[in-house]
Amino acid sequence: MNVLKVVPTFYPAVWHGGPILSVYSLCNALVDRGIDLRVLTTARLDRRSTIGPGFPARAQAGYPIYYCRRKLGVSVAPALPWQLWRLVRWADVVHLTAVYSFPTIPTLLTCRILRKPVVWSPRGSLQRWEGSTRPRLKSVWDRICRFIAPGRLILHVTSEQEARESRKRFPGVEAAVIPNGVHVPDEVAHVENKATLRLLYIGRIDPKKGIENLLEACSELDDRLPVPWSLRIAGSGEESYVGSIRRGIEDRRLSDRVSMLGHVVGEAKRALFEETDVVVVPSHTENFAMVVAEALAHGVPVIASKGTPWEKVEEEGCGLWVDNSPEALAAAIEIIGRMPLRDMGSRGREWMSREFGWHDRAGQMVEVYEKVGTLRGSEPPAQGAAARHSEAVSER
Repeated sequence: MNVLKVVPTFYPAVWHGGPILSVYSLCNALVDRGIDLRVLTTARLDRRSTIGPGFPARAQAGYPIYYCRRKLGVSVAPALPWQLWRLVRWADVVHLTAVYSFPTIPTLLTCRILRKPVVWSPRGSLQRWEGSTRPRLKSVWDRICRFIAPGRLILHVTSEQEARESRKRFPGVEAAVIPNGVHVPDEVAHVENKATLRLLYIGRIDPKKGIENLLEACSELDDRLPVPWSLRIAGSGEESYVGSIRRGIEDRRLSDRVSMLGHVVGEAKRALFEETDVVVVPSHTENFAMVVAEALAHGVPVIASKGTPWEKVEEEGCGLWVDNSPEALAAAIEIIGRMPLRDMGSRGREWMSREFGWHDRAGQMVEVYEKVGTLRGSEPPAQGAAARHSEAVSER
């Protein structure tokens, strides 16, 4: 099966957040499942290193990646629609990621014209919370997408919570729930420090993430905990908002306990998990919250807010699922500080190994590709050369 993956940003642009690694991992696992995959994306490249039409890069797993040079913002690449036309004709199924980005409307429209089925991964973009930005503009965008979307369309979501909210934006469209997978290290080497409860927030620095509530909760911890505590905040975001978080730490007089590390990846990220007792995820809303899976895979228990779809951490005995109010977060930190953290972490690793392997996730995705290909839709009839979907795209 030929699958075209269209995504605004792609590996190695890990600074754009968790979806970069999860999308990359899924692509690699799909190739292992026998999918003939090509990726179309954008990149901020200089003129000498731009990868042009017919000259794709290749991922380590062997599939070609077409990077189109970005001209504006995060994903505006004028060459992408031209590449899109060629590659969609080759594909049996198009897998589109993201909603409010430049590639979305050209991809949906091209697939409608060429009568190609689409699996669409919103990655949480269709979810809303009280702090959601530009709701009216997003509503207009949603209407445009509903109007031009091909008849053969399935939404891929990562939780039942995301499925419910996504169906509100696209009523009548089927939603397939396939959570992300996670890589579980063969071994973890935790650095013990029983004198201090070491907390970690890791992820994008954004109002949606509820970091202010976590800082407010930390203001109460000296009166609640019998041992000293520390919080490290790892991640990046808009400079102005990152500055407001720094000021919030200073205003609450937490500078001696709370530190900001900036963006952390690779071995530094692994070492950070190994030096952490509890990961706190206080988000207002999340479609998946990849950091929860990563923390558990490294044997670190979690406190996840009810804005995340991780209620099962309590059932599995590897964390707490609580409201994201400062009071609830402070109480949860107090409670988890008295719990057997290493045993909880071990149970989390076992759970991730048992249910969250990428190979199984890729198999589920292949089933969705096969299903969307058999759906009946109502697209306009293809004409002329546009109908010849079997024509291959030259790579050299």
